[in-house]
Amino acid sequence: MDAALESQVQKQRAFGLRRFLSTLGPGLITGASDDDPSGIGTYSQAGAQLGFGVGWTMLLTYPLMSAIQEISARIGRVTGHGIAGNVCRNFAPVYIWSLVLLVFVANTINIAADLGAMGDSLRLIIGGPATAYVVLFGAISVLAQIFFDYDRYVFVLKWLTLSLFAYVIALAVVKVPLAEALKGALIPRVRFDAAFLTTLVAILGTTISPYLFIWQSSQEAEQQRIDPEKTPLKKDGSNASAEYRRIRLDSLIGMAFSNLIGLSIIVTTAATLHAHGKTDIQSSAQAAEALRPIAGPLAELIFAFGIIGTGLLAIPVLAGSTAYAIGEGRRWRVGLSRKPKEAIAFYTVLGLSALCGIGLNFTPINPIQALYCSAVMNGVLAAPVMLMLMMLVRRPRVMGKLVVTGPLCWLGWASTIAMAFCVIGMIATMFMHSAP
Repeated sequence: MDAALESQVQKQRAFGLRRFLSTLGPGLITGASDDDPSGIGTYSQAGAQLGFGVGWTMLLTYPLMSAIQEISARIGRVTGHGIAGNVCRNFAPVYIWSLVLLVFVANTINIAADLGAMGDSLRLIIGGPATAYVVLFGAISVLAQIFFDYDRYVFVLKWLTLSLFAYVIALAVVKVPLAEALKGALIPRVRFDAAFLTTLVAILGTTISPYLFIWQSSQEAEQQRIDPEKTPLKKDGSNASAEYRRIRLDSLIGMAFSNLIGLSIIVTTAATLHAHGKTDIQSSAQAAEALRPIAGPLAELIFAFGIIGTGLLAIPVLAGSTAYAIGEGRRWRVGLSRKPKEAIAFYTVLGLSALCGIGLNFTPINPIQALYCSAVMNGVLAAPVMLMLMMLVRRPRVMGKLVVTGPLCWLGWASTIAMAFCVIGMIATMFMHSAP
């Protein structure tokens, strides 16, 4: 009797866990893809150059990015369209084409940098030509999106988020001065010089990126479209409270996961590379290689495996968000749940975005060197995209009776203003230092 009761309790716990995990989707995947190889490179650079003193940025960005991602998800669930679809319906054409251009350029550079880092990481592990691995990883990412069943594909992406725990493990195998790390995370240290502010904008551009807004809003719209029991909340808001709770939980957990990993990377590189004077890190793969003589081969191996796993998660999100932005902006049939023949233009853009990223690795343009500039560009251009987003969610014409109000609205505007002020500060200090 006791054994049967214990078995029943275990089954109920397993069912409860599966049910909880099933509520996590776009927010979890978005948060995990935020820590792509490009993001890992930015965090590694920050930790190597500035040490523990930049750890506080992960706590600062958490409420800001959580609010923006929740607002992005709401617009998809309420309207049945992603951000680009709403921009093209409510703003002049110049706005949607500016958004599309931003996303395409930034995402292409990010894909190229991610593939380059993944190729270099696999070369570190097994040897061989990194360029061949670039083509292999790019092909796998695109073909999986085109030919995998949508539900199975989302399931695979959820499991790939576990690869990020490699950086928690890497943190565990290095010696960290705990008091100094906590001080860096809890006490902001700000320098008003171009180098620090550029790094700050790069971190903000990595954690609060336009492609993340687009992906999460489009995925909420996609999941609503394929579920026959769901309609856009502006048409039927009877279930709005429950849906908002799900979206908030999903966003909070996804962004917490993202920032925990980002902080782990900063602390790991600060405790090893910065502490030993190795401050010239240019990429995530270079960070992994630099860890070997300082923290041992195990730390290098864990770091390299994490880069590959996160890249396999992030590249589909980057290419997918490009396809969603262009497809919704042109009012094409879009969606990863559609068969390729049902959305030819959408999948063509998706494949072209990844192909351009692969191609950049075979040109004189070094995508790894362009990585930091891409993060800064994301930070510079995120503010106007966020401004458009905040204007959309305050319009009854767009959101019906479900316009965003209260603390969530205030946090959304705080995120937008914080991003704008950081960019203005960076540009101002650059001009001051360049002035004779």
